[in-house]
Amino acid sequence: MSGILIVDDNPSIRYLLRSFIESKTPFVVCGEAQHGVEAIGKAKQLNPDLILVDLSMPVLNGADAASILKKEMPQSKIILFSLHADTISPLLVSALGVDLALSKTDGLMKLAEQVTALLS
Repeated sequence: MSGILIVDDNPSIRYLLRSFIESKTPFVVCGEAQHGVEAIGKAKQLNPDLILVDLSMPVLNGADAASILKKEMPQSKIILFSLHADTISPLLVSALGVDLALSKTDGLMKLAEQVTALLS
């Protein structure tokens, strides 16, 4: 198993997500990226099982990055994890090719449950 790639422009959020995922799930975080362009490069290098992507980021936003990632890394599961995820329609989720959109307001336990479900 390669692990999970966390993509978020906020280093504090990346640290929190890494710590939580590694303590509450059986999975490891294999890498981090601060924007979509960096995420694409790291995903190609690390071949993650799951990519956790924030929606609002500089350089290349999460929706565009997720669409590219799914085309280039079809075997990787992708979760959009954002404060704005509740505004994403199921049609957009399907069009982007992501596996799930979760709102950060749903909490980290919900995220851990969904990560475990997708990777089990």
